[in-house]
Amino acid sequence: MRGILFILVAYVVITGADAAVKWALPEVGVAVSMIARGVVGSIAVVVLTGGRGIGANNKGLLAARGLLHCGVSATWYWAWASGMALVDSYAIAAAAPLVMTLLAIPMLGEKVGWRRWISTLLGFAGVLVMLQPGGDLWRFETPVLLVAVLAMAVTRIWTRVLSATDGPAAVAFWLMMAHIPTGIALLPAFPPPAEMPGPGVIVALLFFGVANAVAHMLFARAFALASVSALAPYEYSPLLLGGVLGFLIWAEVPAWTTLLGAVIVILAGLFNLHRERVRQAQERRDAAAL
Repeated sequence: MRGILFILVAYVVITGADAAVKWALPEVGVAVSMIARGVVGSIAVVVLTGGRGIGANNKGLLAARGLLHCGVSATWYWAWASGMALVDSYAIAAAAPLVMTLLAIPMLGEKVGWRRWISTLLGFAGVLVMLQPGGDLWRFETPVLLVAVLAMAVTRIWTRVLSATDGPAAVAFWLMMAHIPTGIALLPAFPPPAEMPGPGVIVALLFFGVANAVAHMLFARAFALASVSALAPYEYSPLLLGGVLGFLIWAEVPAWTTLLGAVIVILAGLFNLHRERVRQAQERRDAAAL
């Protein structure tokens, strides 16, 4: 329950951060947003923790996770800068829990029964409903985001693996730090603005960096307390939050195909959660019988 509470708060915070960077992107671009996230976020982790616990133990996995996550971040920022609605991007991201359920089998040794296989396949059918030709999500950013969803699922699982060797401060700090060189490397492709952004954009970027630092410390703590399959369904909470923020800030209204597909995906994910709880209860009963 504590893990679920941590991850729910993390998703509320990260959704606010996403809205802030989407609002700032037209003025600063993808690369500057990445650098701002890295600089402000890493400083925020140090300030919030007093510098304690940021030392890296599993350096290789922290580096690999950081670079892969930077690719995910850059892809999402590029999609938003290209005009994709916040709620539409979150609808695509709703496939991540299904991917996590499947990847947890080879990567974490978790077991998935036939019922969860069927519900996962139905969830992917929901993704196809969202992505049908002629729908609002049928645009050139979508296939790139789908690849990013796969990468995002891997980073979530690696967060679970890192919880055995590194604390939340280290996981968040080195992720933020990875955004600095990645953002600098992206400057030729996404040049910085010719003029200094306004004070409102600067405040948005500061909030964006601090919120990311807080959210990723909460993510790391949540995955240390609960299994991937137990936390995966809560990936859907940004879809609701992002829909509200997108409507209030940009008057974004998703298409009915997007909503229908998202409902199918969410129901499949919630059924997976139910089956995971049934499996864990059975394991406890079997252990007590021994």
